[in-house]
Amino acid sequence: MKVISVIVVLAAAASAAPQQGRDAQILKFENENIGVDGYKFSYETSDPITRQETGELTNAGSENEAIIVKGEYSYVGPDGKTHSVSFVADENGYRPSAKTARK
Repeated sequence: MKVISVIVVLAAAASAAPQQGRDAQILKFENENIGVDGYKFSYETSDPITRQETGELTNAGSENEAIIVKGEYSYVGPDGKTHSVSFVADENGYRPSAKTARK
């Protein structure tokens, strides 16, 4: 049940990320520690979007086993401002925190 909850949380986080130009180029991509204990990735595109995220298994093998996901993404909106969202997703749900920078 917890695995399904984590998948739902990750899908919600992915769909919350802004969708920008289809012709964007990947400028940077890093991917580490893919496995059952966790993961880490980051990327930057030319349109410009940045994202970084880590997932870590906690309380492995116990009744309280959970994956804690932390990350952030940013993008330039139609208003020309950079919008950033930091988030945590864990047994308490998905908790985003947004801010907008000036042009």
